Amino acid sequence: MAVRELRYFGDPVLKSVADPVTRFDDTTAALVDDLLDTVNMPGRAGLAAPQIGIGLRAFSYHVDGELGYVLNPEIVALSEETHDIDEGCLSVPELRYPVRRAVHAVVRGVDLRGEPVTVEGDGVLAQCLQHEVDHLDGTLYLDRLATDQRRTAFRDMRGQDWFRSAWFRSA
Repeated sequence: MAVRELRYFGDPVLKSVADPVTRFDDTTAALVDDLLDTVNMPGRAGLAAPQIGIGLRAFSYHVDGELGYVLNPEIVALSEETHDIDEGCLSVPELRYPVRRAVHAVVRGVDLRGEPVTVEGDGVLAQCLQHEVDHLDGTLYLDRLATDQRRTAFRDMRGQDWFRSAWFRSA
């Protein structure tokens, strides 16, 4: 369908808990198409609906050649084993910071027919699943940083062109 414009840090939709998908119609199918088209750009691993301004529990992913989506996803299992892994976000572009994530994650939700879907993975896919579900819960990866690292991130953001442009547009 279309590659959608991204929302950046500071947009209220990114800090709001997304509503469940309750209609499985052409509008929802168009949203899924847009999520898939938008995540299928180079350098992108995952995209949650709030990142394109839609407050619904839906995300797409594109990791290791696997392209997919989940509606109403919930994390149902995380490994006890964790690691600190550099993480970035399309809504906080050009910046990366280490975040503690489970090495393995399992997400359950549904597809466009309302049929159950399970996605599980290790490494980058596990990181992506956790990151995108966080978005749907109104959490940015910056919220998971230690206080001193978060301070550094906010200082670094203020120096970015996208940050100044986003705040100028909203003023």
